Amino acid sequence: MSSKDIPSKLYKAREPIFPRRVSGQFRNLKWIIMILTLGVYYISPWLRFDRGPNLPDQAILVDMAHRRFFFFWIEIWPHEFYFIAGLLIMAGLGLFLFTSAAGRVWCGYACPQTVWTDLYILVERWIEGDRNARLRLHRQKKLDFRKARLRLTKWLVWLLIGLATGGAWVFYFTDAPTLLRELLTGQAHPVAYLTMAVLTATTFFFGGFAREQICIYACPWPRIQAAMMDEDTLVVGYRHWRGEPREKHRKAVDTSALGDCIDCMACVNVCPVGIDIRDGQQLECITCALCIDACDDVMDKIGKPRGLIDYMALKDEPAEIAGQSPKPVWKHILRPRTIMYSALWAAVGFALVFALFIRSDIDMTVAPVRNPTFVTLSDGSIRNIYDVRLRNKHGDDRPFEMSVTGDDTLQVVVEGVSDQTVIVPADGTKLQRVYVIAGPKSSLATTDRTPITLWVTDRTNDDRAFVATVFNGKAN
Repeated sequence: MSSKDIPSKLYKAREPIFPRRVSGQFRNLKWIIMILTLGVYYISPWLRFDRGPNLPDQAILVDMAHRRFFFFWIEIWPHEFYFIAGLLIMAGLGLFLFTSAAGRVWCGYACPQTVWTDLYILVERWIEGDRNARLRLHRQKKLDFRKARLRLTKWLVWLLIGLATGGAWVFYFTDAPTLLRELLTGQAHPVAYLTMAVLTATTFFFGGFAREQICIYACPWPRIQAAMMDEDTLVVGYRHWRGEPREKHRKAVDTSALGDCIDCMACVNVCPVGIDIRDGQQLECITCALCIDACDDVMDKIGKPRGLIDYMALKDEPAEIAGQSPKPVWKHILRPRTIMYSALWAAVGFALVFALFIRSDIDMTVAPVRNPTFVTLSDGSIRNIYDVRLRNKHGDDRPFEMSVTGDDTLQVVVEGVSDQTVIVPADGTKLQRVYVIAGPKSSLATTDRTPITLWVTDRTNDDRAFVATVFNGKAN
């Protein structure tokens, strides 16, 4: 190959996409989901929930300082991270379920990239006009006062949305009203300002400029989704057997041999990723269904039945071509794959709820001191030392009493107190050194390793918790 045959650019320059405004059931559904998701994101840090005098009253709070996560009445401690892991597993299984049932519906309706891009496009449309007006402004080479004013206004609103997005994120990690005052007075921690700056910049760039490129190039899900889909998956598709051959329908021309598609390009003009759904299934399609709304509107105007572009399963194509009725939608959704995902999702959810309700409000961990494994006292008794971390999940200080089972001759001594009772602070932990002593005549004193159980009892309500451990004796 000669040098003149080598293209000067290996990649085609990006053509900005300016989706046209469309109305319909799927567009309305996207508006509803956008309002709900953005509302939850922006409002949640400001919700209050009374947990008592010693606990924060923010309903949803990731308390990094105290290593705690609060969600209304639920409090997750670091050792209970399995709850978070379980929720992540449920999220993954839910994504598998929805993808196997209806393709990339998560991408088309609820993905943060989609939601914020929709919001940015809405702002762009309000300021610069609908598709044709935005195209004219984009193609205008001269930067006059009007173009500069519209662009600066749009970018300013985008920047404010990005700032609100970054601000809402940091509010989840500390008391929101307090942090807001500190941010406005310049007293907040530099990490808060840095986090807001990064999130503001990424939201501004991803939603305003990158848009569909994030979905096509940066997101791995388009390459993974095929593993969850089959011929029964409902995806947005074009009924080519009904629409072809496509051509403009003119009154003076016989259209009986033409398909229903009039090649109006409405489906292409509303697509947020700029594809033509009539070319078949494509990796770029996010299954937002806006092309369905656009096509249905055109079909209504020309007196043709709706559904030229629709949610459909590939398995139904031969039946429709033959003039037969396709399978009901519920039969496509309820099939072994989706039932399996649903069962796994429900099982994990049930296990998390069960674990949440059976967990105790007191807890303890026991770490035997290994150096030395035991101490021989002057009277011949054998003493083992344990570092016990007591955990009080109540909103007030609680007296915890230590005891031991395994042998009636064992004695418990709690360091620093005259009896076996120690006060554990409200919603906190206390590291306590505990001694377990076996008398010189006890069989445990001469046995190498004996299983024992350390108990803690909340003297306020008699709740108990235990940990099995071992007592090390002086083997003969």
